[in-house]
Amino acid sequence: MDRSLGDIQREVDAYISQFKEGYFSPLSMLARMSEEVGELAREVNHQFGEKPKRADEAENSIELELGDILFITICFANSLGIDLTEAHDKVMHKFNTRDAGRWTMKNTD
Repeated sequence: MDRSLGDIQREVDAYISQFKEGYFSPLSMLARMSEEVGELAREVNHQFGEKPKRADEAENSIELELGDILFITICFANSLGIDLTEAHDKVMHKFNTRDAGRWTMKNTD
């Protein structure tokens, strides 16, 4: 089932809205996002770096860590009233204009 970013934002908002606590403050969400990025870095290091997991360390995955980062990003955006589709469109416009000639294009033949 394909869902838009707006659909996903509404799904997360419906989940968070069940709880009296609601969204965390922006500073708390930034701290949580930093924690999640650190967990992603640890997983990437285990999979692609020189640091193997300890035998007693729980299984985890890059996919789950990226999912955690996506969830907290959506929470952050929702709490601040940011439409992530609009944010994405603005970022893509920036990359397509500012960086238009920056990278070597693949042959389109």
